[in-house]
Amino acid sequence: MYTAQTWPIAAATLPFPGRTSDGRSVAEAGAEAWAGPLREVADAGFNLVDLTDSWLRIGDLDEGGRRDFAAVSREAGVEAASVSVIRQSVTDPATGEANLDYSHRTLDAAAALGIDTVSFGLHRPLTARQQEQLWFWTVEGHQDDPADWELAVTRLRELGRHAAELGIVMSLEMYEDTFLGTADSAVRLVQDIGLDNVGLNPDIGNLVRLHRPIEPWWDVVEKTLPYANFWHVKNYARDEDVARDSYVALPTPMRQGVIDYRRAFAYAIENGFQGVICAEHYGGDGLSVCADNQDYLRRHVLPKRDGYAAGTSRVQQPPHRTTT
Repeated sequence: MYTAQTWPIAAATLPFPGRTSDGRSVAEAGAEAWAGPLREVADAGFNLVDLTDSWLRIGDLDEGGRRDFAAVSREAGVEAASVSVIRQSVTDPATGEANLDYSHRTLDAAAALGIDTVSFGLHRPLTARQQEQLWFWTVEGHQDDPADWELAVTRLRELGRHAAELGIVMSLEMYEDTFLGTADSAVRLVQDIGLDNVGLNPDIGNLVRLHRPIEPWWDVVEKTLPYANFWHVKNYARDEDVARDSYVALPTPMRQGVIDYRRAFAYAIENGFQGVICAEHYGGDGLSVCADNQDYLRRHVLPKRDGYAAGTSRVQQPPHRTTT
């Protein structure tokens, strides 16, 4: 079992733009565009990075590009521990087939780079209205059509089998209004796919930040963490005034938000979780907040010795929550 000092914690590359100032994609721009962000990740105290593809689409790199990336990351002193493919839904009626091809290429690229964890989601590109907001989650975006369930199962199973052939753990990211938008639906999707290497990325923060009634976060923990094999962690402060139908959430460091990660990790570890952790944060100096969150996890949450998780004695006590 991992301990607090050995657990793989990666910094998300969400804070970095996917295009250079002259309009090129980061993948096209090459090593000159990769070195700076990777050094920033290392300077923030991380030795691992999650290649969030809103920054770098490794599935678009050729063999030479992959070699260049490996060299640049070694020079920066960071190693890619995982890849997060976002907003490339394989059920999108317009781009689903292209997204499926891209997802296969990403698995191949991950294997070539020695990355053994890849996360996929079913969320789609932000709508024009979402892009106009300070926080995009304050307005609704795409909602999955129940008629697409079997298509999602079939295409994700295809990706899962490819991942298994490559020795890759495949994770499915929870996200509102998709088939991965509730605990029950997410678990059912994994069960229907039916592959040992396919599990959940229980990104609970994606759900608690919504400005509407939500599924209690502890219910999500209890149902999904036994299926977790990778974990995007972030937190939000949340306030609810049900009588006025008012719901507000704002990004916050992990220790200060509504999700009690001490309790959540204790439960996860009791249920066998040993996956890569990816620290995320939206707004402000996101990388520095991620660095603080890594320190919080290592100092206060993760087990200091094999077989022990902080907060274990409290796991079975239901946390306080308001009813929504």
